[in-house]
Amino acid sequence: MRKVNKIVIHYTATKEGNNVSPATIKRWHLNRGFSDIGYHYIIGIEGKINAGRPVSRAGAHVKNGNSDSIGISYVGGLDSNGKAKDTRTEAQKASLIKILKVLKNIYPQASIHGHRDYSPDRDGDGVEEHEFMKMCPCFSAEVEYLELQPKSFKPKSKKAKDKLNGKKSN
Repeated sequence: MRKVNKIVIHYTATKEGNNVSPATIKRWHLNRGFSDIGYHYIIGIEGKINAGRPVSRAGAHVKNGNSDSIGISYVGGLDSNGKAKDTRTEAQKASLIKILKVLKNIYPQASIHGHRDYSPDRDGDGVEEHEFMKMCPCFSAEVEYLELQPKSFKPKSKKAKDKLNGKKSN
């Protein structure tokens, strides 16, 4: 069993309402040269939690962070014009909570982050929107799932750092 220290949330970068299958995502990833689908779990717009790459294998979802993480992606993330938007349905939100709680029972010390939180922190105060390399997942996963974070949680985002320190974030 590999050590899992992080759970990273993603989106599929598909337009709102366009439900793509794990098989389609796998094909996209194979075409990019991956050995398999990059995510361990994919949540469809109807809330179905689909298995992707086996958790026993490192994923291919976050540069320099795959060896000790699990990748979860929700289908969506773009509005009808192709602009980044939190398109999660209520069913997807509920399923994200469900899978996170299951994973946290198995990996209680794993922290939860959004893919965008892995952007370089250029000014040293936590990753902020102007530093995001990608908008993925279009919401602050560290803040939204703060109650699921381990006591040892070290946020990457300024928003989560501010929240933990009792400050208002912009």
